[in-house]
Amino acid sequence: MLRIEDTDEQRSSQDLIDSILRSLEWLGIDWDEGPYRQSERRDRHRSAIESLLESGQAYEEEGAVRFRTPSDGVTVIDDVVRGRVEWANAELGDPVIRRSDGSPMFVLANAVDDVDMGITHAIRGEDLLNTVPIVVLLMRALNAETEVTYAHLPLLVNEQRKKLSKRRDDVALEDYRDRGFLPEAFANYLATLGWGTADETEIRPMSEIIERFRLGDVNKSAAFFDVKKLTAFNAEYVRALGVTEFVAAAQPWLTADPPWSPEHYSPDAFEAMVPAIQERVRTMDEVPALVDWLFTEDPVIDESSWEKAMIKGPDAAAILDDTLDAYRDLEWSRDELHATLLAVGEKRGLKLGKTQAPVRVAVTGRSVGPPLFESLVVLGRDETLRRMRSARSKL
Repeated sequence: MLRIEDTDEQRSSQDLIDSILRSLEWLGIDWDEGPYRQSERRDRHRSAIESLLESGQAYEEEGAVRFRTPSDGVTVIDDVVRGRVEWANAELGDPVIRRSDGSPMFVLANAVDDVDMGITHAIRGEDLLNTVPIVVLLMRALNAETEVTYAHLPLLVNEQRKKLSKRRDDVALEDYRDRGFLPEAFANYLATLGWGTADETEIRPMSEIIERFRLGDVNKSAAFFDVKKLTAFNAEYVRALGVTEFVAAAQPWLTADPPWSPEHYSPDAFEAMVPAIQERVRTMDEVPALVDWLFTEDPVIDESSWEKAMIKGPDAAAILDDTLDAYRDLEWSRDELHATLLAVGEKRGLKLGKTQAPVRVAVTGRSVGPPLFESLVVLGRDETLRRMRSARSKL
């Protein structure tokens, strides 16, 4: 059941609710009932408050209504994660259940809705544990026939072991989606926070997680939300994609404000590059920077790469001259390109790394990037030679 608990109007908006729905759908988390909005049940909450006032279990005070808690005894729950938890009723105080403006408080709305909706299990963060005794006592005061089973999960913390906060940490799930995390990887990582299996395998399909998950296996201690580990999870999922799946996953970053003109983009060329770049991709937003040189009219030259390869390196002009001659008529395949450039370097006493540096910068504009020879195959003979001649003329 999906219930939007929006009793606090100042902290609730349709934009936030829409974000919740989009995030759940992106993660593949669906629901059987709802979404229900507590704000739409305000009349029911007010009638419950009136019944508590009539029975003497609540009272008015300066415009607000307070719930009268017992002055003795204890309220006890058997939390699935935390075990037996008890509160002395005398220490609870009489909480406000209706604000002075007439709006119901969170604990009252939850108690009423849990009763009316037949809720059996409430699984939530440990920061809500302190609300449980009030909700339990309210449910009893409302003559609930059954009690809810609670499981309070460990909070997520940052590197400083502080609770994740939207004021301090990057906690908006849609930000991670926009940075190119795959939903399957993100959901898998979330499942490991505070829970694991005896075999310590962490990366596994959601169907297997569901099969193995037991609420009682959840840890009590806070779980570190480690973005580096999340990124490593995502990289594993990216590497496991088929070429067609990778192309589909990359589309938002290839079509939304790419660093090239649309007329220069070739879907076939991008698909041909996938085997060369997929192993290097951790998040899908990294894709454009790996292929931008392929779809620009001329490569954007990185000045530091040019300085290192063309000016300070071995004789770049001679290497480009020899390579232009050698590449003019050979079979345009990865192995032939590799063997030919290797021979160009050996003639000058250079290892392949030194020999290919000026070729790479001439073709891609940078000293690092996807495997060179696979890239040249996709770029094609004519464009490769044109870019090399252009770089040679600048020398």
